[in-house]
Amino acid sequence: MLKTLITIKLLILFSVLVSAQEITGDWKGVLKAGETEIGFIFTIQESESGLEGSMAIPARNLRNMKAGKTTFANGELLIDGSNNGWQYKATYNPSNQTFEGHFKEGVNMLPLNLSKGALLPEVKKKRPQEPKLPLPYLAEKVKFENKKAKIKLAGTLTLPKVSKPSPAVILISGSGPQNRDEEIFGHRPFMVLADYLTRNGIAVLRYDDRGVNESEGNYAEATTADFATDVSAAVEFLKSRNDIDKSNIGLVGHSEGGIIAPIVAVEHPEDIAFIVSLAGTGVSGYETNRLQGLHQVRNLVPNLDQYNDFIKGALDIASKEGDLESIREELSEYYLASTFFNQSVPPDADKAAILKSLVEQRTTVWARYFYNYNPADMFSKVKCPVLALFGEKDTQVFPEPNKSGLEKALENGKTESYEVLLLEGKNHLFQDAETGEMNEYNSIEETMSPQVLNLVSKWIQGQIK
Repeated sequence: MLKTLITIKLLILFSVLVSAQEITGDWKGVLKAGETEIGFIFTIQESESGLEGSMAIPARNLRNMKAGKTTFANGELLIDGSNNGWQYKATYNPSNQTFEGHFKEGVNMLPLNLSKGALLPEVKKKRPQEPKLPLPYLAEKVKFENKKAKIKLAGTLTLPKVSKPSPAVILISGSGPQNRDEEIFGHRPFMVLADYLTRNGIAVLRYDDRGVNESEGNYAEATTADFATDVSAAVEFLKSRNDIDKSNIGLVGHSEGGIIAPIVAVEHPEDIAFIVSLAGTGVSGYETNRLQGLHQVRNLVPNLDQYNDFIKGALDIASKEGDLESIREELSEYYLASTFFNQSVPPDADKAAILKSLVEQRTTVWARYFYNYNPADMFSKVKCPVLALFGEKDTQVFPEPNKSGLEKALENGKTESYEVLLLEGKNHLFQDAETGEMNEYNSIEETMSPQVLNLVSKWIQGQIK
């Protein structure tokens, strides 16, 4: 009993001492996943309502990713970003003044320790396609308002140095919070694409996703349809400028951006002159998620057919209409009864926390919209010309059935001009790749294949009236 009382007193004292040592501020750590190392910075601040936490991933130039809840008590830190599919939980170690814990994303849980301060600057990989100063065109930082969402979005508009209004495109990023350059694994595809197009006479607007970096809003509370309203706001912004040719504004969307573009084109047919879809899906989000799930475990489970049934069961529950809490309860019961789920959780892991995070990730407002959205239906209503490109080695948006699904929709749809092309040897980022797997992106110097850059530029020039 005496030992217990002493322990309680020490815990109380410990909490006070740690508070005195300033929990607020920046905490750095490096997460290791196989051969990949990713630097994280968690920032903790005090507010009138308590602690507020946010996450940054400098390598992707992502800043201020706000967590839904942050708590610190009895030496235990919780930065809960479950609304974005992640969570950090750790214990404070007073001997070395660090947090020792784990970063969770879905069912994945990896060790991540944090120490006070900022990360050391990363050694930059060689990215020879990124533009060097001075630029042969104008680059202007801009802001525009999405009046429907009541937010302002920040971006960069690059303009050819010409005396007449320029044709223009809006770059639409893929899924997950992205900055204006769509930065990933040290690559900045949208910067490279914007540079190439602007050098060839086409103005380009690219912007931070809502809630990312300089843009307002909450990314986690938005659906694909909500992101489409951001694009519509970008169109209105370009139409307001005298240096833009209002009759030649097009949309270039990558991955999810490729399925946002047709929504805008159908809702505003008089404003959109053409669409370029780069690795956009041609089947439902339900089917996309199923195929990705099978690919991820193809070498890890003994029976893919059984795992396919498992995924479909989870998606059937997560995608159906009804009360959200009831759906989450049903999905939780489904996972707990599954051998696949139980075997995937490490023996020493917090099973309840992993389950909660996984269920929330499966049933976010974005995910539930995505499952039931089939872009082929929307593409069949598009009237403007469409160019759709697929990478033959893409392991995120598989060439089939996406290519045939989109091709069929366009063939039977309202547009009179379209091209659907499969590009040999290209991955999801349209790099020239060996395997096409995500872990290869970082090691490739090329940000985007010159063949693809030239193809997109030439096609767009052919659409200008």
